[in-house]
Amino acid sequence: METNFFDREIETLPREGLRQLQEAKLAALLTKTYGANPIVTGKLHLAGATPDDVRTLDDLAQLPFTTKADLLAAQSDGVVSTNCTFSEDAYARIHQTSGTTGEPLRVFDTAESWDWWGHCWGFVLAGAGITANDRFFVPFSFGPFIGFWAALGGAQRVGALMIPGGGRTSTQRLQLMADLEVTAMCCTPTYALRLIEIAREEGFDLSTIPITTMVHAGETGASIPATRDRLETGWQAQCYDHAGASEVGAHSFGCQARSGATHAIDSEFIVEVIDPDSGEPVAPGHQGELVLTNLGRVGFPVIRYRTGDLVRVDESPCPCGRTFTRFAGGIIARADDMVVVRGVNLFPAAVENLLRRHDFVDEFRVTITSRSEMGEVLIEIECRDGTDAPTAVKEVTEAFASALGLRPTVTEVPRGALPRFELKARRFFVE
Repeated sequence: METNFFDREIETLPREGLRQLQEAKLAALLTKTYGANPIVTGKLHLAGATPDDVRTLDDLAQLPFTTKADLLAAQSDGVVSTNCTFSEDAYARIHQTSGTTGEPLRVFDTAESWDWWGHCWGFVLAGAGITANDRFFVPFSFGPFIGFWAALGGAQRVGALMIPGGGRTSTQRLQLMADLEVTAMCCTPTYALRLIEIAREEGFDLSTIPITTMVHAGETGASIPATRDRLETGWQAQCYDHAGASEVGAHSFGCQARSGATHAIDSEFIVEVIDPDSGEPVAPGHQGELVLTNLGRVGFPVIRYRTGDLVRVDESPCPCGRTFTRFAGGIIARADDMVVVRGVNLFPAAVENLLRRHDFVDEFRVTITSRSEMGEVLIEIECRDGTDAPTAVKEVTEAFASALGLRPTVTEVPRGALPRFELKARRFFVE
């Protein structure tokens, strides 16, 4: 297998070399932010330490974790966060999280740290095999959500021709992709599925678009087998997963080995995996919560940030040749997304994997209620035209019961009854 690299030397460093690089960047980060960044300085003081006391990855463990609540509290007294290392005039950009799970978090970038975002996205796009030969389409209406803004910087790094797709209907976007012979696209998996649906409804031939590669972000869909299969079948293209967060950066990506794993960008992040309850480290091969320290965002650093994402480190070599940390199955789920119904642990990703196996289901919504003492799972499905509703309801009900040991209440709803999403989808509700 021929592997496309963004920085071959860095991506194939022996693990000890990566560790030395991380420790050098960590020392530089702490030196630059100590005394200037209130949150970083406070964490060192809580640990009774100075930057001189944190020189190795083992030393890092003495510092307290950072949580999203910490960063939200840092923005409570004004526009500018107290997690900013510099004065306001040093910052070139402000973005914010989508707010789909609560209060939006504002993040700030200097010109230097925004350049770092593009550098990280260079790993993401090159990992999917995107090069200067590609015409790269981003069907994203740009706003304050950081979304795919940084993908533009990544496209510039790998030399791809970037084609913006904002301000258009889905049908117009499909036609533009065909007219410009787009070969690669970056969007949420939800929106890529929506484009398949639009094409089917309007008789648009997706084969007129010579697309070969799709990079998906914002949701875990590209790592969910049934969702990935539907995407690749519909587009006749290969899907690659990417994970990142506004407050942390673009931290992991899928590679051309297509082994079901993603790589952390170890040259730009320090990875820890902990037990979500105890906070203690878990051994490779065991599932735990991903904790990240970003190393190139001096203006808005996060030290030992609890992402809430569940991962499992796979230490086996990757066929692509990279030595970067591998997460088996990518981001498995969110630690706080799990709900218990009648003694069964349910994760949204597992439910989506079950529902996406049924080709007749175009869209769905899941509600967990406490109407009964033991809880109840309500599933609304919107099916493609021509589907026999009773048969569809029966198939989904029996598949769910067989796989998870729960019998949900499944209802077919009329076409167009459920919302469609361009960015992050919200399909799971707990009452």
